[in-house]
Amino acid sequence: MGAGKTKRMPRAVREQQMLDAAVSVFGRRGYMAASMDEIAELAGVSKPLVYLYLNSKDDLFSACISREARALTEAVRAGVRPGLSADGQLWSGLRAFFSHTARHPDAWRVLHLHARTHGERFAAEVAAMREEIVAFVTQLIAAAARDAHRDPHLPEGEVAGLAEALVGAAESLADWAGATEGVTAKQAAATLMNFAWAGLGDLMAGRPWSPPEEPAEWAESAERPEPDPAPVAQAAG
Repeated sequence: MGAGKTKRMPRAVREQQMLDAAVSVFGRRGYMAASMDEIAELAGVSKPLVYLYLNSKDDLFSACISREARALTEAVRAGVRPGLSADGQLWSGLRAFFSHTARHPDAWRVLHLHARTHGERFAAEVAAMREEIVAFVTQLIAAAARDAHRDPHLPEGEVAGLAEALVGAAESLADWAGATEGVTAKQAAATLMNFAWAGLGDLMAGRPWSPPEEPAEWAESAERPEPDPAPVAQAAG
């Protein structure tokens, strides 16, 4: 790429081009194995220019996390269509999530795999993104519960736990879908709906699951403290 073309390209466009290349390399190789030389070559710029724009490898990785986290949360929020039924909103949000992770597999690996294992700074950035998604899902579930049986509604703690479980399942399923040939975003979303909505749907209708009755001796055994192994060990000695 000629020097003249490099100078004419606006800085913001050039920076996004570098980030595109960095996400690709970090996603495929991980943080430690990623080479700034390879990132620069893929972006079509010199390595000094990458450092000039983005300071260091750490700052480049952080910029990738920030951009991709923002893109994912925006995609999920935009995917949920107001006015739909509770299951329709969840379905549209899940399809948006799985569609985005399928279209951007390197970005998903950066967020869900590499960022969590290369330092507290990077893990904290991903945790903030996850908290935002969990909070959004919490709002969806709480609103659905209020609409379904208004009063009494689900306890706040239970709604938060359901949102955590749902987001965790979606993350694991995105990993599985990415590693399993032929699985589409629609299929992944349907899999999670079939897994989750059968229970959530009954919950919204005021039919929560209850544990079965246990024999009295089971309950007594569960509540009885474990014996201290120390005397046994001393006697054996």
